[in-house]
Amino acid sequence: MAYHIVESLALIAREKNIDLDTVISKVEESLLAAAKKRYPEAENLSFKLNRQSGEITMIAVKKVVDKVTDKMTEISLSEAKEMDDDVELDDEMEVFLEVDEEFGRNAIATAKQVLIQKVREAERDKIYDEYITRVGQLVSGTVQQIDKGNLIINLGKAEAVLPIKEQIPREKYRQGDRIRAYILDVQKSVAGPQVILSRVSNELLRSLFELEVPEIFERVIEIKAIAREPGERSKIAVYSADERIDPVGACVGIKGVRVQSIVRELNNERIDIIPFSSNPEIFVTRSLAPAKVVQIDFFESEKAMTVAVEDDKLSLAIGKAGQNARLASKLTGWKINIMSESDYNEMKKREAEEMVPVGNLEGIGAKMQERLVEDDINTVQQLAKANVEQLTKLDGIGQKTAKNLIERAKAFVSELELQRAEEKRLREEAEAAREVEESGKSIEEADSGEPDSDDKKTDEKTDHKGETVIEKMEDN
Repeated sequence: MAYHIVESLALIAREKNIDLDTVISKVEESLLAAAKKRYPEAENLSFKLNRQSGEITMIAVKKVVDKVTDKMTEISLSEAKEMDDDVELDDEMEVFLEVDEEFGRNAIATAKQVLIQKVREAERDKIYDEYITRVGQLVSGTVQQIDKGNLIINLGKAEAVLPIKEQIPREKYRQGDRIRAYILDVQKSVAGPQVILSRVSNELLRSLFELEVPEIFERVIEIKAIAREPGERSKIAVYSADERIDPVGACVGIKGVRVQSIVRELNNERIDIIPFSSNPEIFVTRSLAPAKVVQIDFFESEKAMTVAVEDDKLSLAIGKAGQNARLASKLTGWKINIMSESDYNEMKKREAEEMVPVGNLEGIGAKMQERLVEDDINTVQQLAKANVEQLTKLDGIGQKTAKNLIERAKAFVSELELQRAEEKRLREEAEAAREVEESGKSIEEADSGEPDSDDKKTDEKTDHKGETVIEKMEDN
């Protein structure tokens, strides 16, 4: 074959962005596939393409024997000696085979089909290998097609899909629109690699900040946490180890230019930028801004907090449909129960009334009570929430005693709660019965009451008319 074959293959390699070595290997594989159609039992064939001359050679590995029984796999010793004087019986040697005209035509036709398929596969593998390493990166493309709500995005080298569930709600696109998205995943399929994009991922927000804020890209400022409701509102916690840098100010930019650029990209999604704190109480307080927190109850074992805010700021702290509170909880990783300052004070007053002094628990003497109070365990309820390690640190309390105290305290609290629940139920039943009784009395009074003057006049008129009608009927 002429040298232009190599040039043609090099052109294919450039067009498809595939290595020339890969294309040549695919040509050799396709020719081998064609050869096996003619020699289906021949497992000893191979092809080599000479890059200098452009010639393709078919090679058979044959065994040297005395008497040849299969010309495709065996060669006689005398014939082998003509090629190589050092060859001996039972050796294997490569023999160059001539390609006849008929085989050549068939081989080229078959090889062409196989080559197209192999090059397509190689191209898909190349795209997959490229984009699988870009998962987690930001890409930009053009809307090529809209298929049942899913957007087909042209990324240049590949097509990607932006599923409906990964689109920002109420965001609309048309063919030809530019779009920026986050590579969520790359999957292999029969039609080729499928790049899955997302615009609702938290990581999209992170990538946009890295793009707009050089300090984040350079790791001078770190994004500690992100909570997001796509298209509506987001909260982002930022931190810098360098005290000279204001992480919030750097993210906002001069006159808000940096954050506004991201807001526009995300369909006017509101973004709250919060300074991160390793102190959970401070972090939760900041995450609920602009509402002002006045009291916090901290429950570390449950990873929960009860937060009280000013009465007139309650709706602001909770947000529209609970959005602000929900995002603050996601951002901080703590369950947050928000209430007004008045409700909080009322709750604390009620709790104080329900608290039982620790000395009231059976089996706790004066000395034991004194030790517990010194450790700020004043009530049975506090003792029930204590742990063994905490109690064993006190003088005279061993592990067995600590377990026993906690178990008895829990049993006492459970019984007390059941008792109060029963009392509440009885009160509610009594209240309901009283309301029914009062309602019944009202009905009875209404039924037995004297008619008013207007009713009497109406009745008199009716009776008078009735009597007149009867009299007339009798006269007739």
